Amino acid sequence: MAFGPIPNIELSNGASIPQIGLGVLRIDDDATAPVVESALEVGYRHIDTAAGYGNEGGVGQALEASGYAHGTKREQVWVTTKLRDSEQGYDSALKAFDRQLGLLRTDYVDMYMIHWPTPFDWRSNDVWRAFTRLRDEGRVRTLGVCNFLPEHLERLHDETGEWPAVDQIELHPTWQQREVTAFCKAHGIAVEAYSPIARGADLNAGDGVIARIAEAHGVSHAQVILRWHIENGTIIIPKSVHRERQIENGTLFDFALTPEEHAAIDALDGPTRAGHDPRTFSYS
Repeated sequence: MAFGPIPNIELSNGASIPQIGLGVLRIDDDATAPVVESALEVGYRHIDTAAGYGNEGGVGQALEASGYAHGTKREQVWVTTKLRDSEQGYDSALKAFDRQLGLLRTDYVDMYMIHWPTPFDWRSNDVWRAFTRLRDEGRVRTLGVCNFLPEHLERLHDETGEWPAVDQIELHPTWQQREVTAFCKAHGIAVEAYSPIARGADLNAGDGVIARIAEAHGVSHAQVILRWHIENGTIIIPKSVHRERQIENGTLFDFALTPEEHAAIDALDGPTRAGHDPRTFSYS
């Protein structure tokens, strides 16, 4: 291992998720296995994929090759995947999960998530019924959602009586989604950030603010931003296909931001997202 154990975040259902995971968005399936194997070797114990990424097979290959697909080692790794939006629905979600679990080459996933709320074609209530069945069967441990705004979380709760354990959202210094994060905190929903550095766009945010903080601590721009997330209690899933960068992204616990530095990053919040609007987007 290239870095020490990553701390866990305790979820509302009592499960503990490693605060740092590896995201695998936009990695071709045949290139995914070596990336995930590298991450497991250097110390990651949390892998985040999705049906829509088209690389669950590569993740499963890596889990099996590394010995983490079954047995006692399987309990040491948190595996998340997500339902494809075009497969939302009760029967379709159950069928999709069977396929996804086969690709992942394991007996269960630690978290299964609704990828987008698709409020223009709302089926999350039916999906949730399927998810709870999978949870009751022991094939899914934790239920989560992605890209849900407060209005979607409230609707899901009104229809199912449950809050998800996690809401995975686009979150980075220039798009902090404070209303969403405050709502999640008030209802015991852990926040997980994808695009935690805005696909690289935030590395130079704030007219040199990030650079000055990085220089003061002798760390990279990315480490400054990821440390800010860590201090906020956010779960993060930075992506990197390079071993050295994977190590860098996991080495966040040997320095801390000063209150003034943290506040300076807080002040970078802006009005522009890097990704898509959950009110209108579907990841088919």
